[in-house]
Amino acid sequence: MATFLYKLGRLAFRRRHFVALIWVALLTLAGVGAASAPSAGSTSFSIPGTEAQKAFDLLEQRFPGASADGGTGRIVFKAPEGEKMTDAANKATVAKTVKELGDGSEVVSVTDPFTTNAVSKDGTVAYTSVKYEAPGMELKDSTREALEKAGDEARATGLTVDIGGDALQAAAEPGAAGEIIGIALAAVVLVITLGSLVAAGLPLLTAIIGVGIGVSTITALANALDLGDTTSTLALMIGLAVGIDYALFIVSRYRGELAEGRDREEAAGRATGTAGSAVVFAGLTVVIALAGLSVVGVPMLTKMGLAAAGTVVVAVLIALTMVPALLGYAGRKVRPAGEKRKAKKTKAPEGQAKPGLGVRWASFVIRRPAAVLLLGVLGLGAIAVPATQLELGLPDDGSQPTSTTQRRAYDLLSEGFGPGFNGPLMIVVDAKNSADPKAAATTVADGIKDLKDVVTVTPATFNKAGDTAMITVIPDSKPSSTQTEDLVHAIRDQSTDVKADTDANVLVTGTTAMNIDFSQKLTDALVPYLALVVGLAFLLLIVVFRSILVPLKAALGFLLSVLAALGAVVAVFQWGWLSGLIGVEETGPIMSMMPIFMVGVVFGLAMDYEVFLVTRMREAYVHGESPSQAIVTGFRHSSRVVVAAAIIMMAVFGGFISSSESMIKMIGFGLAIAVFFDAFVVRMAIVPAVLALLGKKAWWLPKWLDRALPNVDVEGEGLRTLDDDKDDKKDEDRELVRV
Repeated sequence: MATFLYKLGRLAFRRRHFVALIWVALLTLAGVGAASAPSAGSTSFSIPGTEAQKAFDLLEQRFPGASADGGTGRIVFKAPEGEKMTDAANKATVAKTVKELGDGSEVVSVTDPFTTNAVSKDGTVAYTSVKYEAPGMELKDSTREALEKAGDEARATGLTVDIGGDALQAAAEPGAAGEIIGIALAAVVLVITLGSLVAAGLPLLTAIIGVGIGVSTITALANALDLGDTTSTLALMIGLAVGIDYALFIVSRYRGELAEGRDREEAAGRATGTAGSAVVFAGLTVVIALAGLSVVGVPMLTKMGLAAAGTVVVAVLIALTMVPALLGYAGRKVRPAGEKRKAKKTKAPEGQAKPGLGVRWASFVIRRPAAVLLLGVLGLGAIAVPATQLELGLPDDGSQPTSTTQRRAYDLLSEGFGPGFNGPLMIVVDAKNSADPKAAATTVADGIKDLKDVVTVTPATFNKAGDTAMITVIPDSKPSSTQTEDLVHAIRDQSTDVKADTDANVLVTGTTAMNIDFSQKLTDALVPYLALVVGLAFLLLIVVFRSILVPLKAALGFLLSVLAALGAVVAVFQWGWLSGLIGVEETGPIMSMMPIFMVGVVFGLAMDYEVFLVTRMREAYVHGESPSQAIVTGFRHSSRVVVAAAIIMMAVFGGFISSSESMIKMIGFGLAIAVFFDAFVVRMAIVPAVLALLGKKAWWLPKWLDRALPNVDVEGEGLRTLDDDKDDKKDEDRELVRV
């Protein structure tokens, strides 16, 4: 592989005009496609195979036109001090609001609080519910604006009015200021690492082009493939981080090759052949981790993972072709590595030059490997302890900042009707095979009334055929509580007895039940997903490192960093530790997607650092250095760049912490802290300590497996052979001249 990529890098360097033209044309094509494509909302949300989804599908069949999965909106009214909602003026305001809402093009129904008993016992709080045809995330902007306008007009009469429900739910957008700050920090790190503005600009330029192509392509295909805005957000986040890092590794190796005296075309070829090989395998691990999200069985996650994986593929291709092409344009503006340091050394007295920080750190770890390993493992283990108290759930209006109208509406409903009112459960009674459907529905309702944590059970509502009923249950606890989850499981446990007595099937659905099923599905999929991703990457790393213990150590180190990152997320977002520093206004359960999402993304990124750092060590070991010397050599050439890459990733992910959306904020924090743990503790401390303790055993591989594995030549051994051939050719030429 190294030889092929070497030739590719030289070709891109020589044919830089052609290479640049191709990528600019692809960016233009993707941009035009995105601009001309029809707009698309967020992807439709479904969880195949769960009881809640089966109930929704049944309602679509038995209650045609009822829009079972349609969006809902709630306008909550609170009377001024000393007044009640039943006062004439306040009733008139509510009646006017109900009438205006009923005129909406996507509205299915609007309830009158005074005829549906939607007024609190003390008469101070009332609400009207709006049912829409389309799901909340897919409503037109004009529909949301009409809902907000109705609330504003009612508020102008002196009432306290706030709006809840998923009708106002829009796709989460990360804070633009945070992204800009993240990119600015990345630029500063690149300048410090690469020593010039031109060299620093290359990774930024290529990453932006790659992300532009990836995100524009996703936007162009969004309507056709039902891709949501969250898909673009993930692709932007991952594509920007890996795009900068992959280009950084190749530019850094290019400067190192220049420092060894090679001409620029040769240096570009060798940088692509060596660092480029590491880029390919690092990119493969990220792609495996992201594409592996499809095993979860949730269409939304599958699309997000595949789209982000596609963006990573683009980043790899750009690093292998456009980076060497741009190096050709840059010419002498990209200087050899260590040029400034060499100038300083010539001025300094002989013998006073100090080794770099990376070399000094590696030497320290080699002298005390057991202590460093123990300290690193115990430290990450202590940080991971909160992960044992992990509670999963999906964010609702109760997790919104108190400044939002959704949160205020949530609090008003809790105040007037109890916390469980914000998460009603919908019970679907399929009595098609029952001899007496009404008696079956009554049996179900009576059984639920006897359960704990139940406040209200509404009378059954039947469809026209009279074979299916809907019953609404109001819990006593808030939607995200463990008590509400226990109630859902208790109702489902009763369904077996109901089935035996009445031949009726009982299904629990609604937003709260859907969230519970979603969390359970993700939890069940975590172990198979982890086994698939880690197993495939383990096999890939065996091919790369030609070792058993090095890939095993890499996987175990990753698990340690992920557990520590989850512990930090629980401590901040669930327990509230230091939450004020990053603007967490409301603590609660951790987003259900967080564990499996972190496993996928962080695993891919962690293997990046493993590949870039350890391949340089293996390269030195293969070329004759002792195991300890190889560790020092790997740190001498790679530690500075790996640290810079980690800081860049942390800056990019940290930029998303500024988002007002709790989900994006949590993802940004989780990924940033995971990169910190993995790069600075696992790869910089635990990895060299383990390798120092193992010595030559680290690179052991059974002979039969060594013969069976393909030789991908990540270390660039083929390039050394190429050098020998060139030297032999020069010797032959000299002999001919003498003759």
